Amino acid sequence: MRRLTALVVGSAIALAFAGCSQPAGTLQAAADALGAANVKSIEYSGSGTWFQFGQAASPTLPWPRFDVSSFTAAINYDTPSARVEMTRKQTVEPGRVRPAPVEQRPVQLISGTYAWNMAVPAGAQPGAAPAPQAQPATVAERTLEIWATPQGFLKAALANNATSQPANGGSEVSFTVGGKTRYVGTINAQNQVERVKTWMDNPVLGDMLVDTAYSDYRDFSGVMFPSHIVRTQGGYPVLDLTVSAVKANVAVDIAAPDEVRNFTPPPIRVDVQKLAEGVYYLTGGTHHSLAIDQRDHIVVIEGPLDETRSQAVIAKVKETIPSKPIRFLINTHAHFDHSGGLRTYVDEGATIVTHQMNQPYYEQAWAAPRTLNPDRLAQSKKSATFETFTDKHVLTDGKRSIEIYPIAGSGHNDAFALVYFPAEKILVEADAYNPTAADVPPPAMPNPFSVNLNDNIQRLKLNVRQIAALHGPRVATMADLRTFIGLKGTTTN
Repeated sequence: MRRLTALVVGSAIALAFAGCSQPAGTLQAAADALGAANVKSIEYSGSGTWFQFGQAASPTLPWPRFDVSSFTAAINYDTPSARVEMTRKQTVEPGRVRPAPVEQRPVQLISGTYAWNMAVPAGAQPGAAPAPQAQPATVAERTLEIWATPQGFLKAALANNATSQPANGGSEVSFTVGGKTRYVGTINAQNQVERVKTWMDNPVLGDMLVDTAYSDYRDFSGVMFPSHIVRTQGGYPVLDLTVSAVKANVAVDIAAPDEVRNFTPPPIRVDVQKLAEGVYYLTGGTHHSLAIDQRDHIVVIEGPLDETRSQAVIAKVKETIPSKPIRFLINTHAHFDHSGGLRTYVDEGATIVTHQMNQPYYEQAWAAPRTLNPDRLAQSKKSATFETFTDKHVLTDGKRSIEIYPIAGSGHNDAFALVYFPAEKILVEADAYNPTAADVPPPAMPNPFSVNLNDNIQRLKLNVRQIAALHGPRVATMADLRTFIGLKGTTTN
């Protein structure tokens, strides 16, 4: 990307803009019309909607919507660097019970190859100042957003030997940055960048299309810029913005702080805690799994995040329970942080046990090309095997039974499951209840997802002794759950 910057600001641009006016709808004409050569930085602001990617409440629904009351993006094309700030609050959906919306004010930054957020550290005292938090996994996405802006796209196209072909009275312009990142843009007959498409790797969706559409161009104090921006990922919008103000060549000085430059991602760790004979709790990161030693095979619960996490968990499972195959992987729901590692288990030969609603979604998503970062399954080309349910489902080896139940009525997800071991009285669940440290007081307002989990436990008459949540620092009890939601006394089951 630094090579791209040098090319953008070098003599190639000066030569590109020399000479006569160009035919309408071409790369050169659009660069002239939008002043790409002279725009070194840009700041645009507005309001609209933002959507939480990968967290749909159902495999058939768009990403959850947040109302954005303010949005500001400041980009320095020469560095390249950017800062995006917004104020947002989740939209209330009639009929879907969620925690009360809380106003969020994320601040996301990138400078060269460093990305970070400004946020109050977890566990900090009330009123603590935001601090830099390194986000190396977001570098690719935030870089794409710089060069997908209209002026950024034109700069990058001119610096990277773009090819053009006529399209609908204008041009389709394409180029590759760094030999890997491909951009395809559409320029209309009015010399406006209408659409920019690029692709990035995603553990669930493979070569995921990032499609940004621009419309309703206006002259904002001498700079032409779209007043409407819609960006989609995974087929659904992630941003729908009405632009109200644009400034060109404002000071955008963003340098990565030392905490970010010196940050080294911690190694992937998988810790093992034995909960009962043959039942192992696999922690060590933000997302947990379980492994169950059955008579002639292994059952794993949850394949979160991505292939690297799954590979580490699989290695630890084989070390803990040697000489048996992983035959089943139980998936609690389709949110991407809980399903990003499933493909690794398919390659391992496991059957994916999941709610019936999830199978068509996974089949479609996993059929997508994976050329940017081929995973093990893309290389082996094995076919996925599913075992689905809509009601109680039991896996057994003739000795131990593992019961799987849909979580009814949760506002979190419509194809949501818990896992229960009747002999051991262990409940496994994700996102419905995230236990906190023992000394943390319960929330003032009960989380409706946790209330709903308790209701399901009572409805199903499950006798729960331990709750092995797939997030959180510890194994909890039913008493912990009841305290968390503001109930006292013993359970009725």
